[in-house]
Amino acid sequence: MILLISDLHLEEKRPDITRALLRFLETRARQADALYILGDFFEVWVGDDGMTPFQHEIASAMKSLSLTGTRIYLMHGNRDFMIGKAFCREAGCTLLADPHVVNLSGERILLMHGDSLCTRDEGYMRLRRWLRNPVSLFILHNLSLAKRQKLAQKLRSSSKEETRMKASDIVDVTPDEVVRVMRRHKVATLIHGHTHRPATHALDIDGQAARRMVLGDWDRQGWALQIDHSGFHQAPFELT
Repeated sequence: MILLISDLHLEEKRPDITRALLRFLETRARQADALYILGDFFEVWVGDDGMTPFQHEIASAMKSLSLTGTRIYLMHGNRDFMIGKAFCREAGCTLLADPHVVNLSGERILLMHGDSLCTRDEGYMRLRRWLRNPVSLFILHNLSLAKRQKLAQKLRSSSKEETRMKASDIVDVTPDEVVRVMRRHKVATLIHGHTHRPATHALDIDGQAARRMVLGDWDRQGWALQIDHSGFHQAPFELT
């Protein structure tokens, strides 16, 4: 069995989500061969050197899961793209590139966070290119912790305000970009998060049936996609 989750946006202000995750790691995830976390695991990440006791607690719980035999894979999101090797060592997880092709249940599947598919949001795409540029990342990592924290807070505030003002189709994926990326990677199934719109979308790519599966975010409820011998199943569950 394989489990996939994304967009938990973990932060101390949401202890309900933290409790739900810890239960998930201690119970359901222990029955899985692998757990994939497709980005925005944390609401904000300013660098491994700035880890808080809260974040160390999450890493410890992940490590405990990994020691039971469940492999954990983590992908950057737009909120936590500065997670690095130190955290992954502490958490016992493997950092995946975005995008990443993996063989699950005998099928080539493309895994992404999903933000790079939202090409109609031109302002965000410009910011994303700047933030993910190796030179920019080097500069960010070498800023003082205090400056990184201040910058992160500013980016979060402006992002929330701009998202409220944008049309819903602007902050969703661009259909043509989805097809282009799937065609490039030669896959019939794409799984991603980011949009907080859980669903399975049927596609036709060059006359062949395909699908785009969107993972749900953890807010009023939790979501997990389970892949097992009977197929692909995504369902919500209560956080309490």
